[in-house]
Amino acid sequence: MEAPLLGLLGATGLLAFLFAKVEIQIEGSDGGWAANLPTWRIEKHWLLDVFFGGRPLTGYHAWCLPFVLAAFHLPFALTWTWSLPLEARAMAAFMLFWIIEDFLWFLLNPAWGWRRFTRAEVRWHKHWLLGFPTDYWTFAVAAGFLLWYGYRP
Repeated sequence: MEAPLLGLLGATGLLAFLFAKVEIQIEGSDGGWAANLPTWRIEKHWLLDVFFGGRPLTGYHAWCLPFVLAAFHLPFALTWTWSLPLEARAMAAFMLFWIIEDFLWFLLNPAWGWRRFTRAEVRWHKHWLLGFPTDYWTFAVAAGFLLWYGYRP
């Protein structure tokens, strides 16, 4: 693996770790997906089934998602450089960030941990495959393709 790809993966992992720790402080032991936060929620809509895996849209997530997406695009504004391969890298990192952050939320949260990372306990992840939410698999495959495109010679 080349140094630029390792750097991207390492930085993405660090950001995911830090954000997971922030979310643990915000959500605590009450459950994930902003279960008890003072925010608005849209519980059911067909677009949520398509884009959110059936999870509700909350005001918290409506602002967190574009914030993190903007953070992954900040280098474009800093360098005034953009290309399709760079965009592919940014979007791959964005997807990997959410997989890693979500998984770390469970592992690092004292109220949850690996033992509770199950379909029965984690009710906000509605679809699972081989012991993990299907979002993890979908984003991992998409990110892999985007990284291949973004780093191909």
